[in-house]
Amino acid sequence: MSEAKTKPSDAVIELENVKIERDGATTFIILNRPDKRNAMSPQLHVDMGDALDWAEMDDQTKVVVITGAGGNFCAGQDLKLYFRGTENDPKARAKARRASHAWRWDRVSAFPKPTVAMVHGYCFGGGFTPVIACDFAFAADDATFGLSEVNWGIIPGGLVAWAVTEIMGYRDAIYYATTGEKFSGKEAAAMKFVNKSFPVEKLREETLAFTRKLEVKSPFAVRYTKECIRSVRRMTKDQAYDYLNCKSDALKHVDPEGGRQKAMTQFLDEKTFKPGLGDYKR
Repeated sequence: MSEAKTKPSDAVIELENVKIERDGATTFIILNRPDKRNAMSPQLHVDMGDALDWAEMDDQTKVVVITGAGGNFCAGQDLKLYFRGTENDPKARAKARRASHAWRWDRVSAFPKPTVAMVHGYCFGGGFTPVIACDFAFAADDATFGLSEVNWGIIPGGLVAWAVTEIMGYRDAIYYATTGEKFSGKEAAAMKFVNKSFPVEKLREETLAFTRKLEVKSPFAVRYTKECIRSVRRMTKDQAYDYLNCKSDALKHVDPEGGRQKAMTQFLDEKTFKPGLGDYKR
């Protein structure tokens, strides 16, 4: 594991294969192997786990954006370092597989703060998983997505095949997985693989415009809302009803801001707040 050093100026940790940058209350976690189109090495997987741990505990961070350095999101697993480099070392392979799975799905999909994938350039194979695990995803119009595993005689493993069925329609998932054909950011938005696509020169600007909306909302309400939406998809109606009632009651006790009461006062008594038109004054 790389040593996580702290810079006194902004308390952002330094990692070997991942960069962290702040922009207001939004923190960019950036896959940083641009010479390899950010292909994921065993060390990058470890670094991403460290970066996410840091961002969760960082009080200034309200929203996390995951993206890639040097004009690409992620070209998938590094074939040389991840596969060939560990093929004769079962312990190293198990460690790399565990770190890879942990951050790309378990950590990101359950992250307590909103997560946004910002995709430009190439996004291939294993790079699909963190895009799907994020709460939101935006892409450049000309981004290039591809499930290319079939082209070299393997399956989209490591949860990729399962992950794509979480977000893509069956026809799209099986078509692109079995043909290895590429699709663009615009096409990804049309099939709702990502929320929206933008011209690449506008991607960061539009992503930040979106994260600014989340930054000003109650972090407790945002967290509980996204947890509810993820969880109820696999519940029956009765299970969802009980779960949502429990989450609603729990929110009252974890929100030190008393957002519900403030909003009710501003709406009913002060007449200064209209829920359908904006946020209450925190």
